[in-house]
Amino acid sequence: MRDLAGGFRYLLAGQRWVLGNGRWLGFGLLPGLVSLVLYAAALFGLFQGADDFTRWATPFASDWSSPWLGLFRGFLTALVYALGLFLAVITFTAVTLLVGQPFYESLSEQVDRTEGGEVPDSGRSFWEDLWISARDSLRLLVRVALVGILLFALGFIPVIGQTVVPVIGFCVSGFFLTQELTSVALQRRRVDLDEQLRLLRGRRALALGFGVPLVLVFLVPLVAVFLMPGAVAGATLMVRELTGEDPAEEAREGRAGDDPKRPDAPAAFVRQPAAGFGPPPPSFP
Repeated sequence: MRDLAGGFRYLLAGQRWVLGNGRWLGFGLLPGLVSLVLYAAALFGLFQGADDFTRWATPFASDWSSPWLGLFRGFLTALVYALGLFLAVITFTAVTLLVGQPFYESLSEQVDRTEGGEVPDSGRSFWEDLWISARDSLRLLVRVALVGILLFALGFIPVIGQTVVPVIGFCVSGFFLTQELTSVALQRRRVDLDEQLRLLRGRRALALGFGVPLVLVFLVPLVAVFLMPGAVAGATLMVRELTGEDPAEEAREGRAGDDPKRPDAPAAFVRQPAAGFGPPPPSFP
């Protein structure tokens, strides 16, 4: 329970950070707005064609009598909607982070500066980081798609498919959403995807406490766009704990850096010294 609450606190702390640094909020909204337009068009097409897809996929049910035909196809159409929304919630963050790679890296760096200490730097070029981010997002998308198909199939099980499966779906979505958001700060620390997943699995409740509430609010139109900058900021704050860079937080949570039960933090990062608060983001008209 402590980690669940801790994850939610990081989510709130990130939103407070961007509200207290208003220019960074505006700076971080641009990628989300671009992605929102793309996803709105894709979901509109899905909702328009879901009925036709269901009829095409179930020709064997055409001769069923009423009301069974309507109930069966209506249920399948609802599952198609749910699967589409599930994939949209998961992939929205990945696509937005790709579109806004330089925006969110700058925001994450600024969070590290304001928290003190050193500012990790991957030492790679922008194009190398973009390629790694795209490659990792594709690997995760394959995993998420497989889980989504499995959950879609389990949705046919009476009662369980309408109760347990949606809860599992939200937890899976929350975990992978947290991974996508923390990857901005972890990639700057040269932590690869497998190590990222290991860190989050070692603190699964922390990841779910951060990601599941975010998944729920991301279902509300436009909310994802406005919460993305704060989500990146909050994920960066959480990464500082996961990697042992925030000893004060660890002391408060009873997790000293030499606790043998704590998952090992990555051994080394390429860093550069923090220099003040860094340059401000571009000003907006």
